[in-house]
Amino acid sequence: MKGVPTDEPEFRCPECGSTEFFRDYDRAEMACARCGLVIGERLIDLGPEWRAFDSEQQDRRARAGAPLTLTIHDKGLSTIIDWHSSNKSSRSMSPARRIQIYKLKKWQQRSRVSNAFERNLTFALSELDRISSQLGLPRNVRESAAIFYRRMVEAKLIRGRSIESMVAAAIYAACRQNRIPRTLDEISQASNIKKREIGRSYRLLLKTLVAKVTPMASINFIPRLVNKLNLPHEVQKLAIAILERARDMGLTSGRGPMGIAAASIYIASILQHVKCTQRDIASSANVTEVTIRNRYQELMRKLEFIVTI
Repeated sequence: MKGVPTDEPEFRCPECGSTEFFRDYDRAEMACARCGLVIGERLIDLGPEWRAFDSEQQDRRARAGAPLTLTIHDKGLSTIIDWHSSNKSSRSMSPARRIQIYKLKKWQQRSRVSNAFERNLTFALSELDRISSQLGLPRNVRESAAIFYRRMVEAKLIRGRSIESMVAAAIYAACRQNRIPRTLDEISQASNIKKREIGRSYRLLLKTLVAKVTPMASINFIPRLVNKLNLPHEVQKLAIAILERARDMGLTSGRGPMGIAAASIYIASILQHVKCTQRDIASSANVTEVTIRNRYQELMRKLEFIVTI
């Protein structure tokens, strides 16, 4: 970008009186955005003096560290000494020097985790990162889950309970808060924790922290299932229309969101003459074929207008 518009209320253009200016860092000039009169010269460029052509070069040449994150127990503020010495100078170290560097690394690692609270966070947040990576969750969901877990630790809800189940409950709450379609069965499978135990921890989280988490809507599962089944966009569009109509008529109340979403996709695929069996949809949605048939019959019986399309 050659120039950046800016507002300078304390200055006015002597030619037209405008307060809108244009900074051109390539020419080190500031000009009036209305008439083009050059107001200032020899501007200081506050950006980096180096260039990077890919993300690897940018990480290697940047002088600042990583941004703050709640997914690390110390929020990324402490110094990290890598255990693998890959530079050329380490090859010429004497054995005594190597032992000294090893001790420094060991004590630096111990100083990062100095009490029970930090040890708990270290283990829990590493487990949170593992489960989130397996589920393919974005960064904002991980940050939200870390906030939920830190609040649970501050409220002393972890004592006497499994750390893994509380982490899974925090991830499930973060997914529902950010409208990410992940079911309790998927989180249970990724965390190797029973579904009943995660549900118990999740209810405790909502009750104690008074967190505002709305139920997951069935429409949020439609794009994900359509992508897994490699169905055309017309099927997705029609399935969403079916679910919206069913929601307006109160047919989605008391029904599992994944089951009714799978049934709407099955109906849409039939109407669009796209071959997709109940077995394929059930396998992708992680529900039974009986559930899809029951929801399919309910929707076809109540939404008579769909049959005539």
